[in-house]
Amino acid sequence: MQKDLRQQFNSQFTEEKYRAYLDKIERIHPGSLDFRNAETPVFVPRDFTGKMLAACEDIIDVITAGNFKELTQRSIPQDILVPNEDGHPQFLVFDFGVCENSSGQLEPQLIEMQGFPSLFAFQVLHSSITADYANVPANYSSYLNGYDKDSYTALFKEIVLGSHQPENVILLEIFPEQQKTRIDFYATTQLTGVKPVCLTKLKAEGRQLYYEENGRRIDVKRIYNRLIFDDLQQQKDIGETIDLRKEYDVEWVPHPNWFYRISKFTLPFIDNPYVPETFFLNEVTQPVNLEDYVLKPLFSFAGMGVVIDVQQSDIDAIKDPENWILQRKVNYASVINTMDEPAKAEIRLFYFWKEGWERPVAVHNLARLSKGKMIGTRYNKDKTWVGGSIAYFENA
Repeated sequence: MQKDLRQQFNSQFTEEKYRAYLDKIERIHPGSLDFRNAETPVFVPRDFTGKMLAACEDIIDVITAGNFKELTQRSIPQDILVPNEDGHPQFLVFDFGVCENSSGQLEPQLIEMQGFPSLFAFQVLHSSITADYANVPANYSSYLNGYDKDSYTALFKEIVLGSHQPENVILLEIFPEQQKTRIDFYATTQLTGVKPVCLTKLKAEGRQLYYEENGRRIDVKRIYNRLIFDDLQQQKDIGETIDLRKEYDVEWVPHPNWFYRISKFTLPFIDNPYVPETFFLNEVTQPVNLEDYVLKPLFSFAGMGVVIDVQQSDIDAIKDPENWILQRKVNYASVINTMDEPAKAEIRLFYFWKEGWERPVAVHNLARLSKGKMIGTRYNKDKTWVGGSIAYFENA
């Protein structure tokens, strides 16, 4: 996006440098990097960053409004409603596509949001390694609002642990050793001391949760939640597990209900030029040009079930239109010059919301590059200069 830095990076790129770079990332936890790491970071100019942050503030206005829980009560499927929800999520992410408007100018467009953590630990280590590899100038940073590696890590650890010792806090997942993002779990342990624990290993005695390690019972006081219920429901042969819909004496970081409240479900309530027009399918009363919209199920993740080229037959086949949205298409810009075809980019902004803060604060990011119709591995097979990355923002 910054042409001078892009030209400089590309002119100095070699496959040998890239392989050495991947080796350093692999050494974070050998054998756990299970997604493609792109050849390049993304260099973001000040004005583009400002537009993303301004859009997020408008979204946060909706999230912090007194009626937000009422607006989003239907977002949580009743069969997975978890008790003891708190006042706000401790972690949020906002995904922006780098798009081109009708005037040919680059602008951000919100693709999705989540009241759920992302690769918050891995990106700390990833961004440091990438900054060295890419010779990122001193006036660019992957962090926002004055945070740096040390202050971000200290705050992340404080929020994850709360008032508890690391051994009484767990990172909860289903079969964490099999997840494609597992490198982040091991990075979380490195930064906070908190270990990943599989749901199948979690046990209950009355209202107390615990797991066993080396023959020792360890009580669980706080859960750093990385478990996505949609994913859990698709798992087969996991055996009997505890019922998370029961009340336990445990703190959630963040509470599972926020994954649904702050999600695609929130999009129809947002009015901002950088948030595409979105409708609940059952509330569309006037004809729309389906070529201009994508169709998305509310209760899915990782792009599953999204219909890009919508036909009326797709609409007619839906039995529960209240659980689908129509979102106006955006025009991703092929803005990252590579050694062959240019790549598209998404930037995911990380927000922390510490207890006592009135609003969440932007702190860090990840980026993803694609040459397919959508962001994601399944759309970029056999392509290079695609995959996970990091954005570096021009400082003011």
